[in-house]
Amino acid sequence: MSRRPTVLVAMSGGVDSSVVAGLMKRRGYEVVGITMQIWQESQRDPRHAGCCSLGAVEDARRVARILGIPHYVVNFKDAFRQSVIDGFIEEYAAGRTPNPCVECNRSVKFEALIAKMYELGCDRLATGHYARIRRDREGCYRLLRARGGTKDQSYVLYMLDQEQLARSMFPLGELGSKAETRRMAQEMGLPVALKSDSQEICFVSEAGGYAEFLRKERPELFAPGEIVDEEGAVVGTHAGVAGFTVGQRRGIGITARHGRPLYVLRLEPAANRVVVGRDEGLLRADAVLERVSWNPAFQDRLPLRGTAKVRYNMVSQAARLYPGDSPNSARLVFDEPVRAVTPGQIGVAYAGQTVVAGGFIAST
Repeated sequence: MSRRPTVLVAMSGGVDSSVVAGLMKRRGYEVVGITMQIWQESQRDPRHAGCCSLGAVEDARRVARILGIPHYVVNFKDAFRQSVIDGFIEEYAAGRTPNPCVECNRSVKFEALIAKMYELGCDRLATGHYARIRRDREGCYRLLRARGGTKDQSYVLYMLDQEQLARSMFPLGELGSKAETRRMAQEMGLPVALKSDSQEICFVSEAGGYAEFLRKERPELFAPGEIVDEEGAVVGTHAGVAGFTVGQRRGIGITARHGRPLYVLRLEPAANRVVVGRDEGLLRADAVLERVSWNPAFQDRLPLRGTAKVRYNMVSQAARLYPGDSPNSARLVFDEPVRAVTPGQIGVAYAGQTVVAGGFIAST
């Protein structure tokens, strides 16, 4: 008699992954829960109650007990520090604005958890991400947007390769909304049904946000310097380039010039300078992507017309994807200029619902 397939469920202690564990059990899988302990702080602020807090680990344990499934906690603190936190700091030092959740997905969650999946003798890895996976007629796995669309997370999963897609499951990608997920959690009797979503970077617990975290880690990044306009004229001073990001309006220290608000247009860390200007100075029609991950079904079909986005919460815009100057680069050209194309953030291209490619926006 053949055994039932076993699914390793990444349980963060939140409602999404808890519902996934319940769904997998309902569907007849052998379910094993696993929680990564990747940050040493215990957060009391609910905005930080995500996958990194000690309280979240306890929530995952409680859900596993209710569902009657085995549950393991693994210590990935060192891997998280090296892959995510150190890179986060270096990106800000270089004048870029990183997305630590993307690097966590790349280096910790999927690489490390799929390795742990094999170690535990499981067949698949299931997570609480809102996205879908399909295999086409040629046998290529494709990452698709979530069906509901209101909470699509394909943008932060663009880097998953064919082996990772083949072994991963995203059950919530078929649901219509987060409200539906919460309703299912209540039906299952899970205590996290109404738990709020984490809104902040999980390892940033300081009241001053990411800037205060960086100040403690690398105080030399906060040397005073000049704020200049697009012509190079000095219009103010700043307390550290690392405290700014492209598109920022508040906290610059200069409210307006000639009756119009100013925005951060670019950062020049080598000169310790922040360049500001009017909002229209943020508009750009193209973005060069580095360290690009491709869906192999599309890499040889460039240039390709579709849509793209350069921020997680941005509505995808019509664009063309062109090959770059190297095999690991590409260029996005939007039909209409988009706002605040920010070095260090992620650009992702779509063909319909399918992720074609994604990469880091290069410095300009």
